[in-house]
Amino acid sequence: MAVKYVIITDVGSTTTKARLLTISEDQWHIIGKVETPTTVEAPVEDVMIGLLNSIELLERLCGVTLLENDQSKLLPDIMMLSTSSAGGGLQMVVCGQVSHISAKSAQRAALGGGAILLDTFSPDDQMTLQKRIDRLEILRPDMILLSGGVEGAEPGTFLIEMCDFIREANPKPKFGYGYRLPIIYAGTSQGIDLVKDLLGDNFTVTITENLRPDFHIENLAPARNAIQSLFVEHVMSQAPGYSNLGDIVSDEVLPTPVAVGEILKALSAAQKVNVLAVDIGGATTDIFTVVNGEFIRSVSANYGMSYSIANVAMKAGWERIAYWLPQEASINQEKAMEQVGNKLLIPTTLPANDDELLVEQALAREAVRLAFLDHLEIAKLKTPAQGFFSNLSQSQIKEIRISDFQVIIGSGGVLSNAPEQEQAAVILIDSLLPEGWVELLLDNRFVMPHLGVFSKYDRKAALDLLQREGLISLGTLLAPLGKGELGTPSFQVKGKLEDGRYIDETVCWGEIKRVPLALNETARLHVSTMNGAKWPYPNNLTVKGGVSGIILDARGRPELIK
Repeated sequence: MAVKYVIITDVGSTTTKARLLTISEDQWHIIGKVETPTTVEAPVEDVMIGLLNSIELLERLCGVTLLENDQSKLLPDIMMLSTSSAGGGLQMVVCGQVSHISAKSAQRAALGGGAILLDTFSPDDQMTLQKRIDRLEILRPDMILLSGGVEGAEPGTFLIEMCDFIREANPKPKFGYGYRLPIIYAGTSQGIDLVKDLLGDNFTVTITENLRPDFHIENLAPARNAIQSLFVEHVMSQAPGYSNLGDIVSDEVLPTPVAVGEILKALSAAQKVNVLAVDIGGATTDIFTVVNGEFIRSVSANYGMSYSIANVAMKAGWERIAYWLPQEASINQEKAMEQVGNKLLIPTTLPANDDELLVEQALAREAVRLAFLDHLEIAKLKTPAQGFFSNLSQSQIKEIRISDFQVIIGSGGVLSNAPEQEQAAVILIDSLLPEGWVELLLDNRFVMPHLGVFSKYDRKAALDLLQREGLISLGTLLAPLGKGELGTPSFQVKGKLEDGRYIDETVCWGEIKRVPLALNETARLHVSTMNGAKWPYPNNLTVKGGVSGIILDARGRPELIK
């Protein structure tokens, strides 16, 4: 039977976001969008209650029938897909031999597998055994990733030390005491028997390929795949009501961040561009990057716009926050910090006036800036390995840079709910300081997780839907490298629009200008530089329009002119 409707849900810790898709004239469309409270926690403790509520709400909103008469099963021509971060999402701790080598690799594998990283343990972490035990007992992770030792090396005492501390702490899972906590071992194969002997009686031990076959090589994919499989098989199956969810969905439930990664990888591959996505939440800011097909994710757990806003203010400092406030604004530090305190007390508080909006958006810039710095700490690019490992499709590591990205996507309430969408573009530009020629997009319908899991069913349709209905173009940024004397010409842009209008703009150092270019319009431009500006990109290029048109930024790169 042909599929008539597709229900896609993203089951979050507090809300379940449901979207209804239908096909018309060979194109999929989003026809319904609702949110209901998630019911995985006490007192309800059944995820299906909230999920069925969202489906019933979609029925009323769209005037369609999705459930059978008993309201517990979907009609035969209805498909359902889902992602989830409920119950705090997939929470992990990692253990490695050396904090800056194997433990870092384990962090990258965990984050790429869709996990929230609770803590990292290693023999050089300066903790006593008792402190480690106490910490792990408190954390109660969903699973543990254990790594260490290059391939072929003897495990040494570090592996015994890590296994003993895990066994002593004997951590219990959040949901259900009738199953054993999963542990993934991704270290030297010489340590497999030791791990099974020490941990096999009390934990479910899964063995996968070594994260670090060599000191200069990472092999993250097997561990990431194991994390995602165990999330579905062990963690999700124990959460209240999730076994029933598994019965009605047409494919496995994906961790929300993994689903986001799927659609970003599809977009990157289709357009042959590197993509950076930012999701600013209340407690965390997530950064996702796809560079040369490699998906990397980071979670900055203390940089958010409500529960973590005080930490953003403290970490950034008043001087940086004030830098983003107009000189004419009557906002002092005391007034701004009072606003931060009120947001902590009542996280749902919204800006009541222009001054409060300016402070919130200044803090958003700093949250993204700080989160991106965190991302750069763990994000690494792969370059082809040399010698023996070159035929293993493994790779060496190098750092990424903001100049690697041609597309930047913003998501999160502070961006999507900005009174003017141009403000979202400026927040992204100021916080990340993109270089060169960059397309700016906004996920104001919060559909990337939904379309990510949909892409497993129909990748082409999901990508088409993302570009048609999911993302709004904020415009194209042109920002040359270098610095120069304020007020002197930096670069010139000349060109012609589709309607025959001409563009001829000169931008001086210290300026940022906007040239109108509507959605779905393009312009063919020629860029020329002067007075210290550098443009190591094509001088002739075609740019896309958007709500902000073309943004010409000569404030300096890689740092702003003071």
